[in-house]
Parts: sequence; structure tokens; C-alpha cells
Amino acid sequence: MLTDAHISIIKSTIPLLENAGSALTNHFYKRMFSQNPELQDIFNMSNQHTGRQQVALFEAIAAYAKNIDNLAALTTAVERIAQKHTSFNIQAKHYEIVGMHLIETLRELATEAFTPDVEDAWTQAYLFLAQIFISRESELYKLRSASFGGWAGTRKFVIKEKNIESELVKSFVFAPVDGQPVIDYVPGQYLGVEVTPTGAEYKEIRQYSLSTAANGKTYRISVKREVNGVPGVVSNYLHDGLNVGDEVNLYAPAGDFYFVDRKAPVVLLSAGVGITPMQSILETLAADKYDEKVHYLHACENSEQHSFAQRVQQLTTDNPWQQFTWYRNEESDNENIGHGVMDLSTQDLPLGNGDFYLCGPIPFMQFAKQQLLTLGVSEDRVHYEVFGPHAAL
Repeated sequence: MLTDAHISIIKSTIPLLENAGSALTNHFYKRMFSQNPELQDIFNMSNQHTGRQQVALFEAIAAYAKNIDNLAALTTAVERIAQKHTSFNIQAKHYEIVGMHLIETLRELATEAFTPDVEDAWTQAYLFLAQIFISRESELYKLRSASFGGWAGTRKFVIKEKNIESELVKSFVFAPVDGQPVIDYVPGQYLGVEVTPTGAEYKEIRQYSLSTAANGKTYRISVKREVNGVPGVVSNYLHDGLNVGDEVNLYAPAGDFYFVDRKAPVVLLSAGVGITPMQSILETLAADKYDEKVHYLHACENSEQHSFAQRVQQLTTDNPWQQFTWYRNEESDNENIGHGVMDLSTQDLPLGNGDFYLCGPIPFMQFAKQQLLTLGVSEDRVHYEVFGPHAAL
């Protein structure tokens, strides 16, 4: 039971957390993976190597401590995390392991400050939050399992198609091995993909945005081959190691970023592989014969990396919609293609009543969002998706 005394103690430890910074989460993950190596079948180890997961965890812990007396402020974050957890099949037993390592990390890093009262407060606070997640994730598991075409845990799918979309992006169409229907999803959501790359010691789970409209029969994701810095373990395995006819395990679609029909104009803004959820939304709007204005705006390096170019041209020609693309490193004679970075001031956008959906690298989304705010768009009409550990814009 979380009491006022617990809340007061938790808030008093905020300076301790802030002083510890990422050292706390680095110690936590090192401790947990050394004692529970099986969790490497669940956690994205690439994010561990880049440090993104450690930063995200620290920010989440700090946010919880700062808002422990106003948990309503964390509702959006809780839903986002719960959705992501279901794509890893996180269960109650995992919370027990994480909680134990979190408390022991605090004890080991803050020996003097970690008094019995502080330990009790943080133990109760963690159990309280864990139960919120366990309850919400249980609801999501039950809902998807009971839905038409739904399932719990993993389900075997076979790669039905593998298509080149651009220089770095390939699409994969998955059909269920059992031949039964698959649960629908809302455009913008993602799919959990579980594979064991050649030579890997542990399973790898990644989330990839679904890139076309739901059809009840198959799923399609479109994956960018990650080549900059440390090559993407799973993305390169999908590109080079899997072929049509191979099987993979999939988790049911999830995600808190998706299109909401507000009977208003829609603006889809993306950069690079951030185009994938936008393509799903565009395909769905076309299938539903959406009768509001739609603007499809994209930015990429050049024509070789321009995914879905012909399909977008077809959809925006068949419907009275607008599309424009910026090539950063290439000029074009096409009237719908500009040179340089995305400049929203050049577009006739529904600034007063449109809904704006963003996806792409974090710097791009920060850049695009600031443009929208400067142009007068209300912040509550700007919606965005971050690939990997969440980050605020």
C-alpha cells in the first residue's frame, strides 16, 4: 500500500536519482543481465549497446518519482510502455525480477542514503506501479486473444513476399502458418517480430511498423537495413538471412500511435523509414475513401532511398490529395519534389483544423514539430511515433 509517507520519501530521493544519472541504470542492467541472462531473449541488446535504453529507463524512473503524487500525468506514458511490453510478451514474473534488481541497485549505489524507510518506500512504489502495468497488459493480452484472428504469445508466420521498396528498405509480407485469419490493427501500430539471427546466442525481438492497410489475412512490414555505426543485427538478418518460405514468430499488433478519425484534414509527415506507419495510414484512408483533405509530406536523402514513391503517386492521383517530397542530396525536375530539408512554410496546410502525424529520426521530428508550432498549429494536434526507446520532442 502506497502511503503519504512513502510518497514524501520518494520525492525526497529525487536529487539522489538525478545525481546518480545513467550510472544507476547502467549498474541495474549490468546486474540484471549477469544474474538473469535469459532476459537477453527479451531486451533489445542493440539499444543496450547504444545507451538509449539506459537513458529511457532513467527518465522513466525520474518521471515516476516526480509525479508519484499525480499519476494522471503519466497516463500516456503508461499506455505507451504497456503496449510495447505486450510486443515482448512481458509477464508478471518479469516485474518481480526487475523489481528485485532495481531495489538492490539502489542499495548498492546509495548505501548510506538507502535507509530501511527509503527501501520500504521504493519497494511499495515499485509494486504499485508494477501492478498498474500488469493489470493493463493483462487486459491487452485478453482483448487480443479473444478478438477475431487474435492470439496470445507468439504465432508462426511464413514469409509470403519479400519486395524491394528502395535502396535500403525491403517489405516482408507474412501469412500465418495455420492458415487462419489474423487480428486487424489500427494504421500506425507495429508488429513484434521474433527471430534468432545466425550465430546469435539469444532470441531477438524487434518492433516494426505495419506498412499497409489491415486485410485480416496477412501483415506487411517494411524494414530499413541499418548500416550506419553498428550494423543492425535484426534488420540485416531480415534483409539477407531470411527468404520467401522461411518462418518467423510474431506477436499481435500493438502500439499507442495510430490514426484517429476526427473528421478533419490529415497531414502525414515523415523522414526516412519513418514513412512506414504513414504508408499504412495513407493506404487505409484510400481504402476507406476518406473525404477530408490529406497531405503526404516526406523527406529522404535522394531518389534511390525514396520508398513507396510510385504507390504514393498512384494514391494521391486517384484521390484529391496533395503530396510533396524533399531530397536532401539530389535535385529533381519533378514539381512534387524539392531540394534540401522539409520546409512546411511552402505548403498550403490545414494549420487551423488539421491533425498532424510525424514519424522519423528524432532530430527530424523536433525540427518538423517546431515548424508546425511556429506556423500556429496547436500542440495537441501533433502526434508522433519514436522508433526504439521513447524520447520526448
